[in-house]
Amino acid sequence: MALTGWDFEIKPANIDETPHAGEAPGEYVLRLAEAKARQAGSTAQAGQLVLAADTTVADGSMLLGKPGDAGEAAGMLERLRGRTHQVYTALALLDAASRRLLSDLCVSQVPMRSYSNDEMSAYIASGDPLDKAGAYAIQHSGFNPVEHFGGCFASVMGLPLCHLVRITRKLGLAFPADHVPKACQAALSYTCPIHERVLGGENVG
Repeated sequence: MALTGWDFEIKPANIDETPHAGEAPGEYVLRLAEAKARQAGSTAQAGQLVLAADTTVADGSMLLGKPGDAGEAAGMLERLRGRTHQVYTALALLDAASRRLLSDLCVSQVPMRSYSNDEMSAYIASGDPLDKAGAYAIQHSGFNPVEHFGGCFASVMGLPLCHLVRITRKLGLAFPADHVPKACQAALSYTCPIHERVLGGENVG
């Protein structure tokens, strides 16, 4: 959020995150992001915007949340190894004055490399996977679980900033041209191949 240049404060929103039976990954994260925005926005003042987000890792229709222990982390990493899965990140933006709620969804295709059992075991032993959906962090420099990625790096980390820019435009707000994508890419040391398409309204992630 600091990369946007906005002043902001963090307000936790405690909601039931249990998936509904048969709920698709995109529907799931959109529902949670919107519920978080409504709850956090219940005490917001006129002139404030409330941004909420939710991210899940999915292998097809299977949701992969945070592992409960090292064994679950190993199972997730073994399942994802050498294959491409999806990361879904939903944004919900509430205008406290008008109560208008806008949402957007970023779906990223994430190709995992064929890491060895020893690499996987060492990563699990570090404790890093235990608070990560899907049991990995794309930005982890020691494990480097992802290869040949060509989507929104920030979305896999949890906040797709170009999607945020285009949703705020619907409320009549504007950022300086190219400020956010340039700041995002510089901070992540990543040359994003899709940011112009996202800002142009394409359904890519």
